Amino acid sequence: MNQQSQSGAGAPALNIDVDGLFLAVYDELRRIAHRHLQHEPTGHTLTTTDLVHQAYLTLSEQTRAQWSSRAHFMSVAATAMRRILIDHARSRLSTKHGGDMKRIPLETAAPTVAQPPDLLVALDEALVRLRTLDARQAQVVECRFFGGMTEDETAEALGIAVRTTRRDWVKARSWLFRELYADAGEPT
Repeated sequence: MNQQSQSGAGAPALNIDVDGLFLAVYDELRRIAHRHLQHEPTGHTLTTTDLVHQAYLTLSEQTRAQWSSRAHFMSVAATAMRRILIDHARSRLSTKHGGDMKRIPLETAAPTVAQPPDLLVALDEALVRLRTLDARQAQVVECRFFGGMTEDETAEALGIAVRTTRRDWVKARSWLFRELYADAGEPT
C-alpha cells in the first residue's frame, strides 16, 4: 500500500510504501514494544510480536496517512502502540475482570519499571487532559515515554527545536506528576 507523504509546506510529495517503511523499522518497533512489555506480570496476554503487529494493522488501515519522515512514522507507531496498551489495560481493569483503578506516581511508570494496567489507564487519562491544555506537550510525552524516542528524534518527528522538546518534556512530566498525585495526596 502506498502512502503519500509531505515533508512540509512547499516540499515535494514523496511516495512511501507503508509496508516497506514498516519492515525498515520493524526491529526498532520490536525494541520499543519489548521495553513496554518486559516487566509485565507473568501471564500477560500481549507479546512483543502481538503489539508490533497490532500497531502495523492499525497503521495499514489508515488510508489518508501522510508520513513526512521516518521519525514521523515512528511517532505515529508509538501512539498506536500506546492506544493498544491502554485498550488492553482497560479491558483487564474492567469491572468484570475485578479491577479498581488507583493512581500511581509517574516516577514509578518509567518504561523499565513494571507498568500495572491501572497506571497505564491513569496516565492515559492524564494525557487526555494534558492534550486539552497543550497538545504539543502531550505529543512529546507520547514520543518520549511510549515511543522511546530521544529528544532529537522527538524534535524531528514533531517538527520543533530540540530545546523546545526538552522544555515541553520537563513541563509535561511535572504536570503529569501533579495530576497523578492529585487524588493520592503527597508522595511518601
